[in-house]
Amino acid sequence: MRLGFVRIFPTAGGDTPIYLELARNLLDKHVFGLVRDGRMIPTDARPPGYPLFVAAVYSLAGRTDTALLVAQAILDVAGCFVIAGLAGRLAPEWCRERVTVAGLWLAALCPFLANYTAAPLTEVLAAFLSGTTMLLLVGAWQSEERAVKRCDRAGWVAAGGAAGLATLVRPESPLLMVSAGAAIGLCCAMRRQWARITRTGVWLALGLALPLLPWAIRNEVTLGRVQFLAARYAEMPGEYVTRGFNDWTNTWLVRFRDVYAAPWKLELEPIRVSDLPAYAFDSPEERARVETLLDEYNAELIVSPEVDQGFAEIARERTQRHPLRTWLWVPAQRIATMWFTPRVELLPYTGQLTPLSGKWEYDREDLLVTLAMLVVNLAYLLLAAFGGWLVWKSWRQAALGADGSALAESWGISSAGQPPGAMFLAAYLVIRTLFLTRIETPEPRYVLVCFPAVMALAAQVWRRGAN
Repeated sequence: MRLGFVRIFPTAGGDTPIYLELARNLLDKHVFGLVRDGRMIPTDARPPGYPLFVAAVYSLAGRTDTALLVAQAILDVAGCFVIAGLAGRLAPEWCRERVTVAGLWLAALCPFLANYTAAPLTEVLAAFLSGTTMLLLVGAWQSEERAVKRCDRAGWVAAGGAAGLATLVRPESPLLMVSAGAAIGLCCAMRRQWARITRTGVWLALGLALPLLPWAIRNEVTLGRVQFLAARYAEMPGEYVTRGFNDWTNTWLVRFRDVYAAPWKLELEPIRVSDLPAYAFDSPEERARVETLLDEYNAELIVSPEVDQGFAEIARERTQRHPLRTWLWVPAQRIATMWFTPRVELLPYTGQLTPLSGKWEYDREDLLVTLAMLVVNLAYLLLAAFGGWLVWKSWRQAALGADGSALAESWGISSAGQPPGAMFLAAYLVIRTLFLTRIETPEPRYVLVCFPAVMALAAQVWRRGAN
């Protein structure tokens, strides 16, 4: 299936040229940088993980898009086995094999990550490393709970190291550690195991720092600053960051198509007020102010500090008038945009279902493909929700039921009760989703890194009837 996407639907994303240029410059110039105005400029605008992956593929298999995409297809297949292992870790012994096989098939047949093997973007590599981190975290926790080791130092360092590698691909990946810390801290606090919280945190932090330390040293030597992550706004050294403009879009931008109307045009092409949705303005007066600022921008396609300050002022006023809109309704709608979508942004289909009668009459193939992908996406999410509920229900029976001791032993947890690894996965889904609501562009692809957790939880549905 993955090779089919590579053969039939090869494509590229907005960041693809940057990643490929960084990889070529690493190989040819031995510099992690971009050519601007005829000069090679070292940068930390992008993390180095994916360009290093591309450079490695180019070195081994030649500088062709086909070699890179086939390598991503192979990596995504390997990721299916990681997801299967994670699903099995969440299941009790008596149904582990069945759940593992279910996780493998759910991952293998999922079209969404498979689709991204056909694009030179970070999603496949990031999802593989995130899934590996989850597997190692759950494994280290369970080895301690089963009293195999009092402190699984190697397991925690390995999990932190995997999270560090993931951070070199997607800079928000430390959220994996935040989620693990929340789940582990809550569980240990319930048992008053304060030393265990500290001990585990130290080893995780050590593992996380090891892959990031060379990157931080490079940034200190090359750029004159210690930077463990990539630049927050992916800016080049000395580049002005349009924070005011971003604050303004955060008060209204809720749909993926809105991204094409404003943020993705910034400093590349004119932005017309007529292209913006009606909900971007609260009044005709506000619309006129925005139009004036955009006219000034369109004159040279540059957001000056004065224009940026004008957008920041409008953003403050909009938030003061409707604080719930900025801090609740816009994030909630962005969550729907990122999660409840047909995920056809890389395919030659519009992803639109309306007007239904017109689509059926004039573009039936587009409608059917979009509807099918939407149903598949919803099916995975519903299975994950149901699987997570089954895990919680089984754990509660193990911890509180009359046969709790025997069942708890089969789970590898103490009779005092312990949230299973699913608690960490659920925390990661929630924390990462909330974080993404404050990113400037609510792109559906940003939640694909969560899909190893989604599929591992969905596989838990197959524990029913296993015995």
